[in-house]
Amino acid sequence: MLRLIKWLLFLVLCLAVLAAGSVYFYVTQPQPLPAQPFAFSLKQGTSLRAAAHQLQQQGLLANERVFVMLGRALGKSGQIKAGNYELQAAASPLELLNMLTKGKIALSEISIIEGWTFGQFRAALNASPAVRHDSVALSDTEILQRIGAAEQQAEGLLFPDTYYFASGASDLALIRRAYQTMQQRLQEAWQARDPGLPLETPYQALILASIVEKETGQARDRDMVAGVFTNRLRKGMLLQTDPTVIYGMGEKFDGNLRKRDLLEDTPYNTYTRTGLPPTPIALPGLASLKAALHPAKTDALYFVGRGDGSSEFSATLDQHNRAVSKYQLGH
Repeated sequence: MLRLIKWLLFLVLCLAVLAAGSVYFYVTQPQPLPAQPFAFSLKQGTSLRAAAHQLQQQGLLANERVFVMLGRALGKSGQIKAGNYELQAAASPLELLNMLTKGKIALSEISIIEGWTFGQFRAALNASPAVRHDSVALSDTEILQRIGAAEQQAEGLLFPDTYYFASGASDLALIRRAYQTMQQRLQEAWQARDPGLPLETPYQALILASIVEKETGQARDRDMVAGVFTNRLRKGMLLQTDPTVIYGMGEKFDGNLRKRDLLEDTPYNTYTRTGLPPTPIALPGLASLKAALHPAKTDALYFVGRGDGSSEFSATLDQHNRAVSKYQLGH
């Protein structure tokens, strides 16, 4: 009888060792992906059991029960992180568990394009399925208050760049990041500015940079465009730049700028008012910020498009009129 009990205990021990070995082999063996790369999402509040069931249904796990047991044995059952995940290669259940509990998520991204208006960025943000839309019902002024901005007008305050974020992040958090980045870039550029510029504040530099952004067709002309507007500001001349007029027209602009539009006085009509408009007219990039604060040393006061994106610069009105005749009128 004693010998039988010993044999039974030995058999149970062997079976336990075999079972443990099988479990160890399973949890450390990379599992083939249903597709490569393989992407999946876990919602906020997903439990270990629910995550295991979802991943087995999607073909990523062969045994959800063992996965749950593994998570509980390692004390990670309450540590599953929500988000978007992406696997580029086969992963073992143990590697997958570490990924889910450490939140190694695939980041979403959104870009702010140089020359966009604040309204255009809001539209892109509202259309993104990856963000939580906390700003949809807010006015521009309310958004500025929520992100802690001191300015009263939102235009020009966000830095154009590509921003990466975890899926489900608040759109207000993204706007705040873009605002803080612009503040940093603007202050750095302002501190390094050329001496003697006709600009009194960093905000004025931002306004000028936004005009340079909209008026520059080719990057190599950017400093010269800034030089022309700087010279005009120094001389008290009208800036006479179409993009400011168009911005001031708002929704009334139908794609055609007419003579009557240039004669209608608005705060943004630089054909009727000297100096800078009251706010930026777009979101300027770093190159335009630097150009506004390091303009080309030139005597040019005019420029006209050549039709290929580049500009012809002139120091006198006669030269400018000849350039207009050549490039715009085809004479």
